[in-house]
Amino acid sequence: MTNSTGIYEPDHGNSLSSLRADCEKCFGLCCVALYFFASEGFPGNKEAGQPCAYLKDNFSCLIYKNLRERGLKGCTAFDCFGAGQKVSQVSFKGLSWRKNQESAAQMFEVFLIMRQLHELLWYLQTALAFKPARPMYNEVVSIFDNTQQLTHLEPQALLELDVEAHRKAVDLVLLKTSELVRSEYCRGEKTHPASKILRPGADLAAKDLRRSDLKGENLRGVCLIAADLNGVDLSGADLIGADLRDADIRGADLSNCIFITQAQINTAKGDINTKLPSSLARPAHWEI
Repeated sequence: MTNSTGIYEPDHGNSLSSLRADCEKCFGLCCVALYFFASEGFPGNKEAGQPCAYLKDNFSCLIYKNLRERGLKGCTAFDCFGAGQKVSQVSFKGLSWRKNQESAAQMFEVFLIMRQLHELLWYLQTALAFKPARPMYNEVVSIFDNTQQLTHLEPQALLELDVEAHRKAVDLVLLKTSELVRSEYCRGEKTHPASKILRPGADLAAKDLRRSDLKGENLRGVCLIAADLNGVDLSGADLIGADLRDADIRGADLSNCIFITQAQINTAKGDINTKLPSSLARPAHWEI
């Protein structure tokens, strides 16, 4: 964050508010900069850089309250982690792409980079709260501060940034953190172990996992599309990058899983009995 004098100061407290989308302060960037396909929860295809047909002149959505009913459930699943307002109000100082057409293409590219950086900040901020990972605290704070400083670079500098290299550096820290946290949930002999089918990036689409002991498991990048996780305890499980589209998590306990995001939750099928981390909100379209 920057203080009243404009000098950068690290912000690694307990608040995740700055990493949540504030659409009222954004120039509808996700509605323009991103492409989407009919096969990904949208009624048709849209090219990147082309404004959505439902984007109003004031950057609000014409059908916001009826997105799922109109076939745009992909919109309800997206999360920019606060990158939209950062690009709109900080990187481009409140000047929209509509008022400055010459900056439009650059703004959209910067948004894609900023979203990646803000996602990394979300994971790092979350990691700071894990008690078993206290030995990693200083290392997490250091790379968090470095990442946050990157988000304040000028637009051209952001475009020249090697995001992939930075992501790999962050991922090493997150993996060490994950190992410490998961080890707390993997002590003793597991019941119904899932180790024979589980590995990072595994394809478990439509699998019945209700009797699998997934506590403390490494589910990084695992495909769980339409998987049955009804009533499963996912305490200590690392879900970073896991695909939960249409996964049945009704009655599941995700309150102590690690590195899960709102976007993942939004794509899954939960209910009033699904337990979530306090940092995430229960989607309005879930079963009551």
